[in-house]
Amino acid sequence: MLGDIVGIIAAVAFVALVAVSAVPLIRLGKLFDRTSQSVEDITEHTLPILDQASQTVSGANVQLEKVDAITTAASEVSQNVSALTGLYAATFGKPLVKVAAFSYGVRSALASTMHKYTKR
Repeated sequence: MLGDIVGIIAAVAFVALVAVSAVPLIRLGKLFDRTSQSVEDITEHTLPILDQASQTVSGANVQLEKVDAITTAASEVSQNVSALTGLYAATFGKPLVKVAAFSYGVRSALASTMHKYTKR
């Protein structure tokens, strides 16, 4: 009889322990549910952002390719202008300098001659 009473008290204590332990476990389960929902929400909002970022990077790459093509074309134009300047200098520059020097010499000679005759 005493053993039965001790057994009932032990069983009641065990049930009380299970009941007290159940409340935190239920709250922990709700926390896991909320955490799972938060992760789903974050995933749901993150995937479109990642898709948009991927599209933005792709668009930037296309624009960079266009800028590279423009830069290459500008470099070629610069080289062509440099070559044209060199060609102009070789073709017209030296002869024009010679003509200018010759005309200066002629004018100086004429001025010197005119100066001699005007002194008299």
